[in-house]
Amino acid sequence: MPPQRVFPLPRQQSLLLPAVINPFVQDTKLTKAAVIKCVLLGIFLVPVRAILISLVLMVTWPVSVIITFKHPLKGAVEPMRGWRRFMCRRVMAALGRAYYFCMGFRVVIKGKQVNSSEAPILAVAPHSTFFDGIVCIVAGLPSTVSRVENLATPIFGRFVRCLQPVLVSRKDPDSRKNTIQEIDSRAKSGGNWPQVLIFPEGTCTNRSCLITFKQGAFIPGVPVQPILMRYPNKLQRQLSGKHLQLCHFSFFFFFLQFLPPHIPTEEEKKTPSLFASRVRDSMAQALGVPVTDHTYEDCRLMISAGELTLPMEAGLVEFTKISRKLNMKWDNLRKELEGFSAMACSCKGGRITIEEFARFLKLSISPALEELFALFDRNGDGTIDFREYVIGLTILCRPANTEEVLLMAFRLFDIDEDEKITREEFTALLRSALGVSDLNMVKLFKEIDADGSGFITFNEFQAFAMTHPEYAKLFTTYLELQRYQAIQEACPGDLQLSGQTSSEENQEDSTSDKKDD
Repeated sequence: MPPQRVFPLPRQQSLLLPAVINPFVQDTKLTKAAVIKCVLLGIFLVPVRAILISLVLMVTWPVSVIITFKHPLKGAVEPMRGWRRFMCRRVMAALGRAYYFCMGFRVVIKGKQVNSSEAPILAVAPHSTFFDGIVCIVAGLPSTVSRVENLATPIFGRFVRCLQPVLVSRKDPDSRKNTIQEIDSRAKSGGNWPQVLIFPEGTCTNRSCLITFKQGAFIPGVPVQPILMRYPNKLQRQLSGKHLQLCHFSFFFFFLQFLPPHIPTEEEKKTPSLFASRVRDSMAQALGVPVTDHTYEDCRLMISAGELTLPMEAGLVEFTKISRKLNMKWDNLRKELEGFSAMACSCKGGRITIEEFARFLKLSISPALEELFALFDRNGDGTIDFREYVIGLTILCRPANTEEVLLMAFRLFDIDEDEKITREEFTALLRSALGVSDLNMVKLFKEIDADGSGFITFNEFQAFAMTHPEYAKLFTTYLELQRYQAIQEACPGDLQLSGQTSSEENQEDSTSDKKDD
């Protein structure tokens, strides 16, 4: 048997694990003393604050009705002017501050907000809780992006109408395009419209990092003013994240920082993703937190992982990075997650060991299988998680599924050149090359032999390799082993063992694990 050839392959920095593995879970741990304090204070504070909040709402609602009376939200909508705009920016904003004051918030502002002609769009991050809406009050009730359904919410729906939001409808297939067009129109109105406030992360996080910014705020290519939100005290962050503010006696300090507007370059105007990335980098630097390429689609994959009885964290792959570099859509990743689940269902923690890997492939552990497993195992910890599985399938296995390569593998199995592979041919070669037992080969042979004819045609061989990419690299590994053995027999002593082969072969194996950035 040829010696094992597992090379230390170079890994692209851009595909390494992120600094924050899961930015979507808040691990709140309150001491017993803190819990008891919240319960006892809540008995007295919740009724008092509820009464004060109700009084503020009783004044705010009729004011909002007056402001929005006979003012359309659809069709030929014009920005509020005159007394309507004055009441929004002054009266409603003051009532909003009173509302949050009754809840126990005290806002500390740093920096200066510019007007809409200088920066038509406000980008706010990190977004972590319902209470982040206070930034709308402080910023003078700018327009926001809101679902149509929010307008029907009792009492608060009328408050949303005062913002003249950019409406999004889940039922309208053109909603996303219309939303972008509306943001673009307002951003380029020359200051006629109020500023548009957007949470570019698109979902809530635990504030440990800044995830991928959606491009909607950056497509217009106009100046954007970043706004940072901070909950400086650890207990405050935990309570606000759990919406227990009403039970806390002291004020919660909410720090809001207006950064200087980011004026896009010509390159950034043409490439919204670059514009978004640079704004995110400047905000992360000011916050002192890392950035990751997670996005809302990771949340969806995380939920899917839970539905498949995997640990929810197993679905986190940094969707933005994986989809961009490997050209994969969410539906494809969801399908791969199902395949991974079938392999990992028997192991704990959603990670596959080489034993599970061999059992799923119906093969015994051999040097060739160990080499394949090592190529998947990017961090060398002896297990494969879903992220490594997806990268491995795309970079290692799918490129091997070309018709030319599969035809070469098929011809090597077809010893008598009758354009079909018998079970004896199939098992003999794999047994000698990969050390696989006859028993394992029977199961695998039957899966490839779809029509049960007792032999494998090229179409069956190709169809199986295309639908089971894990095997594609294994089949083509046989080609590499044959070539390696032939060279070794022709030039004994010229080749060294693992890690010391010729530069040409190292180059070939290394590049098989990489894609251009």
